[in-house]
Amino acid sequence: MIITPVGVVGAGSMGQGIAQVCASAGYHVLFYDLNPKMVEHGIDSIARHLDQAIAKGKLTTAQKEKTLQHLEKVPFDKIQADLVIEAVVEKLEVKQKLFSELEKINTPDTILASNTSSLSISQIAAELKHPERFVGLHFFNPAHLMKLVEVVAGEKTENRVVLQGIDFAQSIGKIPVRVKDSPGFIVNRVARHYYLEALKLLEENTADIETIDTLTKSAGFKLGPFELMDLIGNDVNLEVSRLMYESFGFTPRFKPNSIQEEKVRTGQLGRKTGQGYYTYKTDK
Repeated sequence: MIITPVGVVGAGSMGQGIAQVCASAGYHVLFYDLNPKMVEHGIDSIARHLDQAIAKGKLTTAQKEKTLQHLEKVPFDKIQADLVIEAVVEKLEVKQKLFSELEKINTPDTILASNTSSLSISQIAAELKHPERFVGLHFFNPAHLMKLVEVVAGEKTENRVVLQGIDFAQSIGKIPVRVKDSPGFIVNRVARHYYLEALKLLEENTADIETIDTLTKSAGFKLGPFELMDLIGNDVNLEVSRLMYESFGFTPRFKPNSIQEEKVRTGQLGRKTGQGYYTYKTDK
């Protein structure tokens, strides 16, 4: 299958990163968000990321312009593509409704893919007429830099669709790993304890935020757990923690921490709000 246009639904940080890597690889990207201003903001953010790459000598101005030319802001009814990737809120009912609508405006050959980090691919596909063409393509934040993509098959996903997902990930410079449809897949299941144990250390006053981040980075991690939670978004991180906790039968080791809940309650969501475990300058 030759993939021509790629649809990206959701213009938050994940959607931006996915749109960027697809456009940089030469794919024409149909970019949509329920809030049109989010797409405009997303394209501006992508342009800034490309400028940073130029400043580091990793990209030319011509390559930047070519990438931006591949991004097209479209209304929902124009998201007609060979592959559509969703990067919206981590809510089962929202994703199910979205994909049911996407299925109506696309052909039976269109591959529908979710960037979910914790929801069941089989569950999301349960309401579709063609669950065999539904697959998980789980990118990692920031998607324009992180190489790994988890390729997840649901119960009814055809093997050819999984293989096409793997080929596509490779075509945009990613490293695809085929994983089973289980809670948190591989990375989020393991990473949950990176966050939760760090929060436990903070809660017990074993060490402060900066010390925990510094020590984990000295052990080889690129970002400390608190830096990473701020980057992902503390609301997103909490929601994934809750889903994992429920999916594993409320096993204590996956229980969300009250510090996470307080951050979300007070709107300290991380980089996107300018305040999380650290303070940031925003581009608003």
